[in-house]
Amino acid sequence: MEIDFKKYDDGLVPAIIQDARTKNVLMLGFMNQEAFDTTMRTEKVTFYSRSKGRLWTKGEETKNYLHLVSIQNDCDKDALLVMVNPQGPTCHKGTDTCWGERNRTNFGFLNELEEIIEDRWNNKENADSYVALLFRKGINKVAQKVGEEAVEVVIEAKDDNDHLFLNESADLLFHMMLLLQAKGFHLRDVEKTLIARHK
Repeated sequence: MEIDFKKYDDGLVPAIIQDARTKNVLMLGFMNQEAFDTTMRTEKVTFYSRSKGRLWTKGEETKNYLHLVSIQNDCDKDALLVMVNPQGPTCHKGTDTCWGERNRTNFGFLNELEEIIEDRWNNKENADSYVALLFRKGINKVAQKVGEEAVEVVIEAKDDNDHLFLNESADLLFHMMLLLQAKGFHLRDVEKTLIARHK
């Protein structure tokens, strides 16, 4: 791989660090030729730290290493996209990313919905919502609702009303998310299972 380290006076090129699974940007660092070579050899992301004045392997003190998956050069050969599997939080402040964001798969609105469901679970004894009421009735009732919604999806799938099919599918997914919460799991756990099967 040809990298134009000479383009910058200090010989450092920016290295954008991205989680290989979630695709979230975790941090920005800088590499010189030696840092790049060390990263390739050890498969642990290593930067050149201007403040330390030396090579710095992310996680050398905390053990929160960034395990290398791949490195891509940009079109001008002067910036790197480094795909990693992070071992623990990336930021020195203990957060998943250097922007304080959680490093999770972006399921869009489903992430927000999952947080609401988790809140209802944690406050089920005091809340008056449908979800809290269902949680108070116990896991058997939640599981029963998933079964009922699954049957309704099958029925609507055999007809030609896409609106009803999508509505029943939404009901099934919603109640499945409730069941996951009641069992102590999240969408990300299902995702991990699917990823493991794919491999």
